[in-house]
Amino acid sequence: MRKKTQKNGHADTLCFKAIGYPLLCLFALICIIPFFLIIASSFTSESYIIKNGYVLWPKEFSLTAYELIFKNPAKILRAYGVTAFVTITGTALSVFINAMTGYVLQRKDFKWRNIFSFYFFFTTLFSGGLVPWYILCVKTLHLKNTIWVLIIPTMVSVWNIILVKGFMGGIPGEITESAKIDGAGDFRIFVKLILPLSKPVIATIGLFTALAYWNDWYMCMLFIDKKELFDLQYLLYQLMGSIKALREIASQTTVSVSSMPIESTKMALTIVATGPIILVYPFVQKYFVKGLTLGSVKG
Repeated sequence: MRKKTQKNGHADTLCFKAIGYPLLCLFALICIIPFFLIIASSFTSESYIIKNGYVLWPKEFSLTAYELIFKNPAKILRAYGVTAFVTITGTALSVFINAMTGYVLQRKDFKWRNIFSFYFFFTTLFSGGLVPWYILCVKTLHLKNTIWVLIIPTMVSVWNIILVKGFMGGIPGEITESAKIDGAGDFRIFVKLILPLSKPVIATIGLFTALAYWNDWYMCMLFIDKKELFDLQYLLYQLMGSIKALREIASQTTVSVSSMPIESTKMALTIVATGPIILVYPFVQKYFVKGLTLGSVKG
């Protein structure tokens, strides 16, 4: 009976692999093909794209789109520097603050944890509005036209706090109690014991936060007037607006639209904006699913 059960289990496993692996490969291919399409189209001449559409392999190789984007390389590099600083600094501060908040809220010996939890979670249901928030950042905190306005207003995320709270709630309380017996303070316990045990959830919220900071252009549009503080996304957003304006002008004149690399520039802008942040994912991939699922189950 046992051998028959093992044989059936082995057959089920083979059947699952035979069906599951090809489906997963097909799904991965569907996800990767658009990115290859973007890369190939960014190196294809505008006239070929207009005539034949987007391709998976550049037929008429052209660097015109990248030459247009990097016509002023100092501006692009400065925007990259601003975005890199905002992403690295903002992610570090945000992860640390959200992790500390989630740790405190899951502590059973913190008698006001339910009140503070309600205070945080209430903000996910109701917002104070754009105008009061803008006045707070500009008039009260005096953040306008400073690089910190790209970091501080979005530094606290209730969603990340919920993930951290759920994950850290599964860490045995005996670890904290034994450390207190040895004379360790709360902050030392958090840094030396809790954070190392929370790598999956830290990597998860770190990835969320880094992507949010890297892709943000809205904050720059609202609060930044100085061109030297423009981040990469907002600079590329302005460039895309200029390209659309050129298309409108060309459509009303005798200038040929095919002479301006509009479509290929869109693809090149995508590569410039997303290329570096893609390199972050492989380093946190092994923690990502674990941190997300454990936080949701134990919360």
